[in-house]
Amino acid sequence: MHFQLFVRCSTLLGAAAAAALISALPARAQPPRPVAAIAPPASPDAAAPAACAVTIEQVRFDHPLPRIARRLAAGKPIRIVAIGSSSTFGAGASTSSASYPSRLAEELTRRFPGTEITVLNRGVNGDELGGMLARLDSHVIAEKPNLVLWQLGTNSLLRDRSVPAHAVLLREGLARIKAAGAEVILIDPQYAPRVLVKPHVDDMLALIATAAKSESVGHFHRFELMRHWYEDEHLPFATFVSADGLHMNDWSYACLAKGLALAIAEAATRPTATATGPQVGR
Repeated sequence: MHFQLFVRCSTLLGAAAAAALISALPARAQPPRPVAAIAPPASPDAAAPAACAVTIEQVRFDHPLPRIARRLAAGKPIRIVAIGSSSTFGAGASTSSASYPSRLAEELTRRFPGTEITVLNRGVNGDELGGMLARLDSHVIAEKPNLVLWQLGTNSLLRDRSVPAHAVLLREGLARIKAAGAEVILIDPQYAPRVLVKPHVDDMLALIATAAKSESVGHFHRFELMRHWYEDEHLPFATFVSADGLHMNDWSYACLAKGLALAIAEAATRPTATATGPQVGR
């Protein structure tokens, strides 16, 4: 995967374009959730973690991917660009090949062995929405992607940024990606101890969900999937979060990629009349 860095200034849309997103946010932030302490990393001799089991009901997108479907049917290559911050770059993974974009390329190739599938990693550690927009043309649109995976929100939460201010930027980015002819999937923040203590988590999740719905793009509910691991499968944080209490690890990146591949494959082969959303924690 490539990790080039380019910077380019971007322009902002008018505030009126974000009114729908801002009005949909909760009136006030929710109090921080109680969080159990993360256990130290397991020793090399420890038992293997639980198998990753993901069902389509957990990850199904609200909207199909008709352009990807047409390329698959025609046997054309598919080019995917993953943009985001450290969760995309692969912080917490043992190697770059264990990042979620690398794992996703493997998963999709297994599902569609006759199709040439490329997944480019354009994650930058510590990046926020404004930085992603600044490099959108050079890192994403210039690659002429058919599908863009956009992971966002975590660093803004960690730095206590104003969530409503992100509405304009998110709408602008979606408009630019769609104008370039690519389909989009938004990926929300991770369910991890250092995220859960932040007071505006629910606001950020609501903003991303509202944007996905109003712009008719895919939404991968990473937060809900990881909460399912913790609350329903009773996996300790040490199974799927690195020792820093924030970043994912090899196991969770691989499981995330498995869920994404399942959701993408289903959305690219689904009759449009049967669209429905995920059922995890909902």
